[in-house]
Amino acid sequence: MHSTAAMVTMLFGQAEKRDPTHGRRWIVLVDGANHQLECLEREAAGRGVDIDIIVDFMHVLEYLWKAAEDLHPAQPARAAFVQATARDLLEGHAPRVVADLHAYQRARTEQDRSAPGLERAAAYLKAKQPYLNYRIALTLGRPIASGVIEGCCRYLAKDRLDVTGTRWSLPGGEAVLLLRAVITNGDFEKYWKFHVQREYQRTHAALYQEQLDLAA
Repeated sequence: MHSTAAMVTMLFGQAEKRDPTHGRRWIVLVDGANHQLECLEREAAGRGVDIDIIVDFMHVLEYLWKAAEDLHPAQPARAAFVQATARDLLEGHAPRVVADLHAYQRARTEQDRSAPGLERAAAYLKAKQPYLNYRIALTLGRPIASGVIEGCCRYLAKDRLDVTGTRWSLPGGEAVLLLRAVITNGDFEKYWKFHVQREYQRTHAALYQEQLDLAA
């Protein structure tokens, strides 16, 4: 297992291979863990790259549901609260949402009524407010949730490696995943030509270059 800092360094290394000149906009989806955010911002500063951090909207919804449980005793009021609040966040009204949650929290405190879900939601959204720019992200066509990434992991990795009875070494599993990625992305023909050229260089040209030079 790698630490968060080590994983962030590895991810940034992979990103720089794809965008060595930092010409693209880097989007980072997170669950909002403070240490994770610190690692991301430190790594970005060290590499001189600008990143846009977005808190995964699915995580935000989890906190809204917990707040709804404290505010409303049953459905459909809970669902209506989550729907309205989520829409406000998506439309760029995060400051208003945070203010409303704190107002609800103060009212519960004055009534001496416990509301742990509401308290956590208010604190979480206030702390993550700089990373809740969903309206801008959606306008620019950027992702706001990691569902597409998780779906890719299921299709690319789990459907092949998580088969009953299979056992994988790390090098073997990585090789299979890389090959599946190449095929899925439609790059197999180009990859295979490159592979054949490199194999010829390794097993033939590099070993018999002297004889080839003499024959020429």
